[in-house]
Amino acid sequence: MQLCRLSIVPAIILLAACGSEAPPAERAQREPAADVQPVMGPERHVLAFGDSLFAGYNVAQEDSYPAKLQAALRARGVNARVTNAGVSGDTSAAGRQRLAFTLDAQDPKPDLVILELGGNDLLRGLSPEETRANFVAMLDELKKRDIPVLLMGMRAPPNYGSEFQQTFDALYPALAKEYGTAFIPFWLESIYQDQSLFQQDRIHPTEDGIEALVGATVEQVMGAIPAAE
Repeated sequence: MQLCRLSIVPAIILLAACGSEAPPAERAQREPAADVQPVMGPERHVLAFGDSLFAGYNVAQEDSYPAKLQAALRARGVNARVTNAGVSGDTSAAGRQRLAFTLDAQDPKPDLVILELGGNDLLRGLSPEETRANFVAMLDELKKRDIPVLLMGMRAPPNYGSEFQQTFDALYPALAKEYGTAFIPFWLESIYQDQSLFQQDRIHPTEDGIEALVGATVEQVMGAIPAAE
């Protein structure tokens, strides 16, 4: 198994841990079961296409972001099936190579693709220009197939230098605007400052971290899923 050392944020950024969490019994009292809605409508197929952050590095498959996202969508009444197409270690170049094949294997075609790549580009030394070219190719492929996209934005750590950081960070909003995709500017925003929500490598989220990411992004995913025809 290829280990993905996804260099998204330096360890220094992750040292600011948040306050302690409430005990499970107390949390359960604050989360009434009445909030769960019945699942309705035709099934909506969401393809989660990305790297180890989707694949579920060092966690059970049922605790990966796509699996927890599916559960959260269904708890909100959305008849969603989220397919995990995350591959640990993938750069945007690797994603570009396998996207068409992955899409061909989907039956029916996805109603939405969540596109999450770029962190490994930083680790492998890809230039922002290369990363952009790879995303353009993937977004062109998805546009050709008439598949809506939710683009998950990433950020370069400051130790890469201000010029690189600004160029890399600007890729995502520019591409989202150019292709008219739904867009989350930095999808790790809700957890990246809390060390307790990351595994020992300070790169990959824990199960609780993944749960927090789902909670922070599920509404935007819901908004990106097209209404059934």
